[in-house]
Amino acid sequence: MIYYILILHFIFAAIPEKIQFCSSTPNSKLINSETVRYSDFGAKGDGKTDDIDAIAAAHRFANENRLPVKADKGATYYIGGKELTVIIQTDTDFGEASFIVDDREAENRTAPVFLVSSSLEPYKVKTISSMKRNQGNVDLKLPGPALITVTDSNTKRYIRFGPNVNNGTSQTDIFLIDKNGNVDMNTPIIWDFDQITEMAILPIDNQTLKITGGRFTTIANQEESQYNYYSRNISIERSNVVIDGLEHKITGEGDQGAPYNGFLNISNCTNVTVQNTTLTGHKTYQTIGRAGTTVSMGSYDIIVNKALNVSFINCKQTNDIDDRTFWGIMGSNFSKNLLFDKCTLSRFDAHMGVANASIRNSTLGHMGINAIGTGTFTVENSEIRGRNLINLRPDYGSTWEGKLIIRDCTFVPAAGRPVSASLISGSNSGQHDFGYTCYMPEQIIIENLRIEDSNHPEHYPGPAIFGNFNPQRKDDSYQEKFPYILSKEVSLKNVTTSSGKELRVSENEVMFEGVKVQVK
Repeated sequence: MIYYILILHFIFAAIPEKIQFCSSTPNSKLINSETVRYSDFGAKGDGKTDDIDAIAAAHRFANENRLPVKADKGATYYIGGKELTVIIQTDTDFGEASFIVDDREAENRTAPVFLVSSSLEPYKVKTISSMKRNQGNVDLKLPGPALITVTDSNTKRYIRFGPNVNNGTSQTDIFLIDKNGNVDMNTPIIWDFDQITEMAILPIDNQTLKITGGRFTTIANQEESQYNYYSRNISIERSNVVIDGLEHKITGEGDQGAPYNGFLNISNCTNVTVQNTTLTGHKTYQTIGRAGTTVSMGSYDIIVNKALNVSFINCKQTNDIDDRTFWGIMGSNFSKNLLFDKCTLSRFDAHMGVANASIRNSTLGHMGINAIGTGTFTVENSEIRGRNLINLRPDYGSTWEGKLIIRDCTFVPAAGRPVSASLISGSNSGQHDFGYTCYMPEQIIIENLRIEDSNHPEHYPGPAIFGNFNPQRKDDSYQEKFPYILSKEVSLKNVTTSSGKELRVSENEVMFEGVKVQVK
C-alpha cells in the first residue's frame, strides 16, 4: 500500500503546478452557466499580466458549448506580442472593460488579435468555367443563400499608375446568390469571366452575431516606416455581424512606424453593421514608393475588402477630421453597397472599386470622398470638407461607370483653406492601361448644394464642376491610346456659392465641351 502511495506521489509531483491547479480548466458549473467570463479561465485583468491565453481559452470553450462571452467589469486586459488569434463565434460583450494591444514586439504583425469567424466552412467549386457580367443565375443548387467569390488569375485589373505603380491584381468578384443560384442583382457580377481559375462558396450564418462595448487601446509599433502592414486587429470574416459601442484609441506613435491594415478589418462576408463606434486615425508616415519617389503611406483604422452590404452608422473618430497629420481613416477594395450614415470621419475611400455606395447625414474631413467603381454613388444631407467634393482616384483611372447623385449637401473646399475649388476631380491622360475602360459618371445629378468658398485664393475664377483631368488635352488633335469616356449629362438645381461666383464647367473647356450641362 505504501508502495502505491509513493508511486502516486511521484506521478503528481511530476505534473506542472499550473496544470494541477489551473483555474482555466472548465467544470460542470461553466458548462451549465449562461455566460463565459475571462476570469473563469484565469485572466487577471490587471493591465500588466498578458491575458491572451485566458481570453483565447474562454472563447474556445464558449464556441464549443455555444455560450456567450462577457468581459469582467472593471478589468483591463493586457495583450502582448504573442502570436495567438482569439476565435469569436458567439455573442461577445466586452462591456466597459479595457484592452491594451501592445504592438511593440509582435511575433506576427499580420495575425489578428480577434477573428470573428463562421463555423461553416467555405468550399471550392470546379463545375463552372465561365460567367458573364450581370448574369442572373449561376448553375448551382445550395442548402441556402451563400457568398460566391470568383477569380481569373490570367486577367489583370486595377493596374495602378503613379508613385505606387504596379502590374495590377487578378480579376476578382464577390456576389450573393440564393439556394437556386439566382444572383442578388443588388450585388451584380461586374466582370466577364471567360476563364475561372478559382471559385469558392462561403455559406452564410442565419443568426446575427453581436459584439458590444470594449475600450481598446493600441500601443503603436516602432518599426521603420516601410510598407509592412500591421493587422493586429479585430478581423470580421463572418456574415451577419453587428459591432456596437466599441472604442479604439492609439498611443505611442513616434517619429517612425509601419502602417496599419485596419483595427476593424471586414472581409469575405455580407451584412455587417458597425454602429455607435469611435475609432482613431493613424499618424501619416512617409517612405519610398515603387516608382522611387517619396510617398505617404496609407494607414487605416477601417478596412473593408471583398465584402457586401457593410454599414457604418453613428460612427466618429477621436482625432480632428481636418488634421492632415493623420491619414484618412477608411479604405476598401472589391466591395459592394457600402454605407456611411450619421458618421463624422476623415475619409471614405474605395481603392480597387466599389459597386454602389451611399453617404448620408454625415461629415467627412480633410481627405473627403475618394472612389472608383460602378453603379450609383449617392451623397445626401452631408458636409464634405475634402479638397474636392468627390475625387475619382487618378491612380486607378478616375473611373466611375454609372451615376453620381449629390443632394442637400454642403461643400467646404479643403476644410476652409484657400484653394481653387472643383466639385469632381481626377486625372486620366488616356496613355495608361488600367486593365479596363475608364469612364466618368454617365449622369451627374446635383441638387441643393452650398459651396462655402469665401476663403479663396487671389484671382479665383469660381468653382468648377470638373477639375482639369488632362492638362495635355488642349485641342481636338490630342490622341488617347486608351479612351476615357466622359460624362454625358450634368443636371444642376439650386447650386449656390458663398463667394458669389458662378459655377463653371471646367478650366479645361476643350475636354468637357461636349458634356451637356442642364440648369433647372
